[in-house]
Amino acid sequence: MALASRYPWKKVFLGVALAFAILNLGAVLLGKALFAIFPLFWTKIVSGGLFLFFGITTLINSAPDKDGQPLLASGIIRTAFLMIFLAELGDKTQLVTLSLAAQHGAPLMVFCASTLALWLVSLLGIFLGKQLIRFVPLPYIHRAAGGLFLLFGAVLLYKTLI
Repeated sequence: MALASRYPWKKVFLGVALAFAILNLGAVLLGKALFAIFPLFWTKIVSGGLFLFFGITTLINSAPDKDGQPLLASGIIRTAFLMIFLAELGDKTQLVTLSLAAQHGAPLMVFCASTLALWLVSLLGIFLGKQLIRFVPLPYIHRAAGGLFLLFGAVLLYKTLI
């Protein structure tokens, strides 16, 4: 939602959609091997760090540069992809996708259903973000998003380390 409030929704969605498709494909195909390579503890540590990183970069980019351009305007598809891919790696949704594929023996159906669900939720967030900027100034939205990223990162690291 934070990215879509500033950048073209189609580019944001393309990055998000690619990330979710690859994550779900990994969950379906690699399954438990992914977590043997990357233990859940370290996945949570990396995810928490990434939330903190995205929080800081969102706060830094909450105001335009001296030319009035957003600081991350170039490569928004890559930015959206990396943000989703790295932050969602090993999350509950991916674990559920892995579990469903293992339980039902229908990996293609599980992949299609879980990917479509995540795409629809992402589109909903993108369009709600576009509507939100009609009522709330963009810098406030970015500051709130940055603060939420920092909060999520801190909570995830706290829960993982304590």
